Amino acid sequence: AMAAPGQNVAVVVHRAGDLRLENRPIPEPGPNEVLLRMHSVGICGSDVHYWQHGRIGDFVVKDPMVLGHEASGTVVKVGSGVTHLKPGDRVAIEPGVPREMDEFCKTGRYNLSPTIFFCATPPDDGNLCRYYKHSASYCYKLPDNVTFEEGALIEPLSVGIHACKRAGVTLGSKVFVSGSGPIGLVNVIVAKMMGAAVVVVTGKS
Repeated sequence: AMAAPGQNVAVVVHRAGDLRLENRPIPEPGPNEVLLRMHSVGICGSDVHYWQHGRIGDFVVKDPMVLGHEASGTVVKVGSGVTHLKPGDRVAIEPGVPREMDEFCKTGRYNLSPTIFFCATPPDDGNLCRYYKHSASYCYKLPDNVTFEEGALIEPLSVGIHACKRAGVTLGSKVFVSGSGPIGLVNVIVAKMMGAAVVVVTGKS
């Protein structure tokens, strides 16, 4: 059954194989945060892995955790210090928010900070829920011609952009992509957009 509009229904993993729909309190945004009404949230391989296995390497689900990190939504409330967003803005979410100004942040590689907050990586809750608060600096306003669904896919798309940049893909390149899942496919898309002449993909038969 559909929940009432004022409820915050969330998809929560408790342990391997134990996935529940729960009603969580609607969070209150801090001074530099926004409250979002979520619209589109992708289901990543990591979400499935946490549900089925309860862990990915050293990251273990010890307490109930909301899944989801590929996401977009609408701003419904802004903190007192937020000036670049307003209620009604459609945004995509960058799921990793650094907690401290460490050496990685100082060199512009904040995504590698070992203490980073990252949606749906234990113990941090994700955003596969109705209402979610997030750092306003890591919410990006979507142009009118970009849908919520496309906005949610910016996060996996960025993986392909980063990979192709690191690989030096350029006009006329020959590119080999190992794996034809969603991340493999975004690498194919980006490689072609960057001018690759040949893109070869392998996947499971």
